[in-house]
Amino acid sequence: MKVILLEDVKSLGKKGDIVDVSDGYAKNFLITKKKGVEANGKNMNDLKLKKANEEKIAARNLQEAKDMAKVLETKTIVVKLKAGEGGKTFGSVSSKEIAEEAKKQHDLDIDKKKIVIDDAIKNLGDYEVVVKLHPKVTGALKIKVIEA
Repeated sequence: MKVILLEDVKSLGKKGDIVDVSDGYAKNFLITKKKGVEANGKNMNDLKLKKANEEKIAARNLQEAKDMAKVLETKTIVVKLKAGEGGKTFGSVSSKEIAEEAKKQHDLDIDKKKIVIDDAIKNLGDYEVVVKLHPKVTGALKIKVIEA
């Protein structure tokens, strides 16, 4: 019997795969546990439509990420920190502070978990941080640290 998997099943296949299994396994386990449905005409068409919709959404998300990356390259975020002699700051700039300042200054919604800071920002000056917007798209954001 051919079955369309509704979720990943260990040693059988991934969600959306069409697999050929014995009738008993399909009826008594996969279908009753809602892990799969019979691969008939209606279900095959539903699967095709669902995959097309998912691809369309993925393409839209990718385009939005590319557009956001272009916007980020034009923006500079100014972060104010208390500093001592020689431009050495008290503490460092965190991704949370960068995300908050981006929201305040430019009305940009950036998730703090997506901001990648290579080395801790502990001095005054200009820096560039990477923002992972999508698995295939990263953007660069300029940070200017000034004395408060």
